[in-house]
Amino acid sequence: MAIWFDEIHKDSTRFGCKIERTLFVGQSPFQKVTIVETSALGRALLLDDLWMCAEGEEKTYHELITHPALTCAPRIERVLIIGGGDGGTAREVLRHPEVKHVDMVEVDGMVVDASKEFLGTIGTAWNDPRLTVMIDDGIEFVRTATQGYDVIIVDGSDPQGPAVGLFNEAFFRNCAKLLSDNGVFVTQSESPNLQRDVHIEMVQTLQRVFPKVHPYYDTVTIYPGGTWSWCFASKGVSPHEPNLERVARVEQHTDVYNREMHHGVFAVPNALKRIFAGG
Repeated sequence: MAIWFDEIHKDSTRFGCKIERTLFVGQSPFQKVTIVETSALGRALLLDDLWMCAEGEEKTYHELITHPALTCAPRIERVLIIGGGDGGTAREVLRHPEVKHVDMVEVDGMVVDASKEFLGTIGTAWNDPRLTVMIDDGIEFVRTATQGYDVIIVDGSDPQGPAVGLFNEAFFRNCAKLLSDNGVFVTQSESPNLQRDVHIEMVQTLQRVFPKVHPYYDTVTIYPGGTWSWCFASKGVSPHEPNLERVARVEQHTDVYNREMHHGVFAVPNALKRIFAGG
């Protein structure tokens, strides 16, 4: 018999899906990991009872956290992914043939193992020889790493539990040190509606670290408020001048991302634009 599961946000809003069956439940040293089969969106991953991704609508998130950076950075040979245990971000990064090596650092091995077993339609690139998966603390990794990267992508969960440290200035500065001179950093940056304060604080913190910071937006159905955000940051690379050859190649495979979407998502609502202009 089907049941409903609701993610409650601050005792004020909720998002629910009808669940046909539970495929996996485990408690790692870091968090509760759950994979369910939903009626509307297929299989879905939850961490600490918060929706992370679902087969039926994960493309917006994974395509937008990757392709704006990978079509704009001059070089994309070496890429670092922090988090991304479901495999979707690595899948999109590895669509680019110029990428020669990807390090993925995920703190929770249970997320990777469960995703490999139950979310095979999302993580389709686990066996790509260019991908190296490390079960390790991404915060500590960027603090001590010496090898640089052309693109760094932070695909973390909400700022709680093991992901708290992915949202502070020290972490961003360590990432900036690992970037090549024309490298690009991108991170998910929460809901501009229901997590507005966190989103604004992230953008303003990034502005203290990077000369160029560009938040961007689209809709992810299962996340609080529906509208979600990411931030593109660099020492000088513009997100408004993508490599059209790369765009044309990748948009043959994407469900959401294309050249029109690339430019459209960087439109910032006026209220937020005024705040960010103040630094």
